[in-house]
Amino acid sequence: GYDAESNRQAIRSQGAEPCIPPRRNRVTPVEYDRHLYRERNGVERFFGRVKQYRRVATRYDKKARNFLGFVWLAAIGIILA
Repeated sequence: GYDAESNRQAIRSQGAEPCIPPRRNRVTPVEYDRHLYRERNGVERFFGRVKQYRRVATRYDKKARNFLGFVWLAAIGIILA
């Protein structure tokens, strides 16, 4: 899925460098920044944990400042837990 060359080309066309680890059965291995991938994975997992709060996932708050305030509160709760 994500390792397809078409995905890598689409990312490059937007001016970004793809950070996708290659599949193990890939014929020609592709270099990627392991450190950058580890950081990106950590950020994705953090957002997944923030979305476990129903109020964030369903966006109950109508105003952006209230929503952001609860995202901050959820983030603090995750970090302290």
